[in-house]
Amino acid sequence: MAKVRISQVRSTIKRPERQKRTIKALGLGRINRSVEVELTPQIAGMINKVSHLVAVTEL
Repeated sequence: MAKVRISQVRSTIKRPERQKRTIKALGLGRINRSVEVELTPQIAGMINKVSHLVAVTEL
């Protein structure tokens, strides 16, 4: 599997609870925080749901 770096670039203030929980599940929670994860179908779906809040970089 490919690895990707996910960085939160926008705040979750005034966002639906579902998006806030998705950000937490990805291991984020603050602006400019980054995590490196394997790109599984589950992670890809989570990224798709909050794509307007995160930046994704392939490693």
